Amino acid sequence: MTEKKGIKILFIYPNTFGMNMLPPAIALFSAILKKRGHMVEIFDTTYYSIDYGIDSDGSKMEKLNVVPYSMEEKGIRLKTEDWKLDFSQKINEYKPDLIAISSTEDMWELGMKVLEEARDYKIENNTPVIAGGVFPTFAPEICIKNELVDLVCVGEGENALIDLSQKILDGQDFSKVTNLWVKKDNEIIAKNSISKPVDINQNPKIDISLFEEARLYRPMSGKVYKMIPIETIRGCPFTCTFCNSPDQMKFYKGEGSNFYRKKKMDLVYEELKHFKEHHGVEYNYFWADTFLGMNKNEFEAFVEMYKEIKLPFWMQTRPETINDYNMKKLADVGLHRVSFGVEHGNEDFRKKILDRRWKNKDIIAKLSIPHKYGIQFSCNNITGFPDETKKLAFDTIELNRQIDSDNANIYSFVPFHGTPLRRLCEKKGLIKPETITKCLTSESQLNMPQYPPHEIEEIKKCFALYIKFPKSRWKEIQRAEKNDAEGQKIYKALKEEYLEKYMPKPDADPHGGQEDFKDVENAYCIPTPKPQSKDKKVSTHMINLNVSKDPNKDEMI
Repeated sequence: MTEKKGIKILFIYPNTFGMNMLPPAIALFSAILKKRGHMVEIFDTTYYSIDYGIDSDGSKMEKLNVVPYSMEEKGIRLKTEDWKLDFSQKINEYKPDLIAISSTEDMWELGMKVLEEARDYKIENNTPVIAGGVFPTFAPEICIKNELVDLVCVGEGENALIDLSQKILDGQDFSKVTNLWVKKDNEIIAKNSISKPVDINQNPKIDISLFEEARLYRPMSGKVYKMIPIETIRGCPFTCTFCNSPDQMKFYKGEGSNFYRKKKMDLVYEELKHFKEHHGVEYNYFWADTFLGMNKNEFEAFVEMYKEIKLPFWMQTRPETINDYNMKKLADVGLHRVSFGVEHGNEDFRKKILDRRWKNKDIIAKLSIPHKYGIQFSCNNITGFPDETKKLAFDTIELNRQIDSDNANIYSFVPFHGTPLRRLCEKKGLIKPETITKCLTSESQLNMPQYPPHEIEEIKKCFALYIKFPKSRWKEIQRAEKNDAEGQKIYKALKEEYLEKYMPKPDADPHGGQEDFKDVENAYCIPTPKPQSKDKKVSTHMINLNVSKDPNKDEMI
């Protein structure tokens, strides 16, 4: 009898259409596990209308937050197949030894809905189920309550998955694997200590072969590009209270470690070169909370390295991290677009509630720089914070009116587990500890009398209009906030006018002809692409499905 070299692992990735690009964590886990002889497959819900039928990016177009685009360019649509039938076929044919769910908080309930369809297989085969990700890390007691979840990974998953898979392969007890909460007979039997943060420089290249081709395409500035997430930094040195970074840092500091780590630039180069040459990547998407959290030497190393890549790229960072020098340098090597976190327009509120201490005049001055070098940028904003009012939300509008961004996004505040503001909301009685949050684009879950959910939605709906139209039109916009017949009619007319006067036109296509991207002084001026070969096909099994869009839900860049 041949000795079994590895186990079969099935990842479940709950996600809605247009919400997120391919998950880099799962792609990394797949590479690590395959390297050790294990087999990995995935059931990705992105292109199924399982729960809401949401087109997240499409909803952002509806709110004028992004340049209109069409995934039809690449033949990418929702599937019409029965997801339950497809999942049942996948699990019964593949016969996994371990089922793993990687989930954010807003996708958790969707993930549990999918997992429920594995109930019979799990019970009949005694197959363990592990849940990991940010939400299980900061709410393990909630996640492990699901009767089908046996294990919860608290913290990073690389080492835990390696050890767990080996234990299953060897038929050994896995109740003492680090980072794992373990349940048996519906009772928690172990809450193991966490391992130190992994050395991200030891990780292999992510495994994108796990995903269907369509998952590599995402919109940017009105075009759809083939892109993948590239990790340069893990963690964030800042302490924004709506984010889990402060808790991540505290979490690992207690273990005598630092969660904030940087990848060596030569390794970043190897990944970029590999995916460009072997997978035809057209556009690079840097997966880092604050991309410019670099010292001068690290920055210069990046610029020098990227000269050879010659592909347009996107990053996100904070306004205080940019200056004329680094913007020009990055523009010269291909920086195409930046997302900046502005978040709120009232200085005192921003400092007190969000722990962001910059002055408005400094934000305005900094965000005057990108356009000098031909760099497009968007501003991300949030409304519906605890103690906020509609009047305070207009301070955010006023600040954005003084910033000439290409797009300004607005999201509902979400009190995610593992954030300082979640604890504040619970303390104020605005949300129950056991409440699982919805996504950034959903209606607010905080029922605050001074700023109720319907007023938050009114601001989100007309945010772009308030920013771009002259104040003489504000009474008109105010009427458009309402969802009655007259309000909808006015909004429709204003929207059409906005699209004509203020919405940026789709870019010249950066992804055509990589060889044509010249190392010139103004490298952001990217030439028109050569026609692509008609032989190139994407996801032939995908069929158009016109879904109804919930105007309260959206997402992306």
